[in-house]
Amino acid sequence: MGHDHGGHEASSRSRLRAALAITATIFILELVGGVITGSIALLADAGHMLTDVGALTVALFAAYLASRPRDAQMSFGYGRVEILAALGNGVLLGGVSVAILFESLERLWEPRSIDPLPMITIAVIGLAANLVSAKILQPAAHRNLNTKAALFHVIGDALGSVAAIVAGLSIWLWNWTPADALAGLVIALLVVGSAVHLVRESIGILLDGVPRHLNLQEIAKEVVDIAGIKAVHDLHIWTVSSGFFSMSAHVDLVSGADAEAARRQVHQLLHQKYGIVHTTIQTEAAPALLSIEGERTL
Repeated sequence: MGHDHGGHEASSRSRLRAALAITATIFILELVGGVITGSIALLADAGHMLTDVGALTVALFAAYLASRPRDAQMSFGYGRVEILAALGNGVLLGGVSVAILFESLERLWEPRSIDPLPMITIAVIGLAANLVSAKILQPAAHRNLNTKAALFHVIGDALGSVAAIVAGLSIWLWNWTPADALAGLVIALLVVGSAVHLVRESIGILLDGVPRHLNLQEIAKEVVDIAGIKAVHDLHIWTVSSGFFSMSAHVDLVSGADAEAARRQVHQLLHQKYGIVHTTIQTEAAPALLSIEGERTL
């Protein structure tokens, strides 16, 4: 069965290109601003931005590679490249968070002089740019894990900019310099949360786990409730690539049931209700002694 994701893939690539251009520009601005003002919060956010530039570049390359047509060697296509890219982005986020954490702790023990007004100005510009990037990426993130990974990076940057703004205001209004290091710690914790989510979701897909939004037991029950089906076993559901779910199962039929009609109904159920468009269903005559009416085995 064919799958036409060309329009969605082109849209994702276009959104990734726009987000990359914005992120690269803000990275340079925050890096220069962090050096001038001496703010660890700005430098931490700039470091996060640098990983975002790399992550968005990898995500864009993976999106292009994933759009290649399937062939005799890669019968499912190259969609899993995007999952590998998302996993790499998650690991990268985790590494950045550790570096920010250590630098922020060091700044807590040894506070440094910071110029708050340029810090606040640059952080506000960064926040605005991140919100624009998030708005660009959000429509495609729900159907593409790679774009979702990029969106997490951008959201982390936006929250980091908020932390930098609050720290800058604290230094400006009350001369409380530890606020800068505390903002760095907040950014690190935000990044860790995104990293854990991405790594867990990517590994689940690579291990052919059941998609988190699907319940194997409930689906098995609904398949058995279809007329002419006595039992279902060897049921497997997995994610091939973002938004592309696959299923295989053996279905035992009651005596005299129409096998082709049963297969069509199972496919219709899975496609229309659960969005599983690639199904492989093997129908079998139910064993007379081993199968019990209404049995649901996996």
